[in-house]
Amino acid sequence: MISQQYCSLFRSSWKVQPRLLSTIQTRLALGHSPRLAQSYATQSSLGGSSGSSRKQVSIASDDGRVRWGELTAREKAARTTQQSINFLAIIAGVVGTGAVAVFLYTDVFSPESKTNHFNRAVDRVKADSRCVELLGDSKKIKAHGEGQTTSNWAMARPIASTVQKDRTGTEHLLMHFHVEGPIDKGVVSLHMTKRPGQHEFEYKYLALDVKGHQRLYLENADARPDGSGKSSGKLFGVRWW
Repeated sequence: MISQQYCSLFRSSWKVQPRLLSTIQTRLALGHSPRLAQSYATQSSLGGSSGSSRKQVSIASDDGRVRWGELTAREKAARTTQQSINFLAIIAGVVGTGAVAVFLYTDVFSPESKTNHFNRAVDRVKADSRCVELLGDSKKIKAHGEGQTTSNWAMARPIASTVQKDRTGTEHLLMHFHVEGPIDKGVVSLHMTKRPGQHEFEYKYLALDVKGHQRLYLENADARPDGSGKSSGKLFGVRWW
């Protein structure tokens, strides 16, 4: 009877853990003093045994299960540091993802990307009967960067290209790449410009050079009135074609 009364009192007056309550009930049943049971309950309410049983929270071990109000000053500092690191990691991930997305759009998916200009130039070469006559079957013509096509790594090299702006604000896209066909091989040179206010690049020239043959122009905005189609081949002090 006394055991039940004390256990009921401890439940309503102190926060006693189930294991501790079971220990108190056992001691009361064995005839121990109620004061001993009360000391157990008092120790639990003051955080003696329950507080010392949990692991200390650190930056590496904090899983968020311990409430903020139960943390010590050092543990609060550890949790704050951990959350700050997580926040910075998320921000870095978002920034990195955005940078990759911008790069893919401007260099691959955009209609004005270098990749699309390269693909269109290759299609122009394959569709031109004069180029096919020099290189061979258009279906077997391959385009690649610097190096020989016998190496898969060489074929995957980036196409040499640059975009620069002159004093008038006009953008210049310059590119050159190699083409090979069943008959012969050559180098394609491309120069496109975009004046201020324009939304798209336009051809200044597109030419194919095959060793032993005269330069073949597919586009030439600087062609002379006599139709020679020759130009200096320099821009910003560098010879590109």
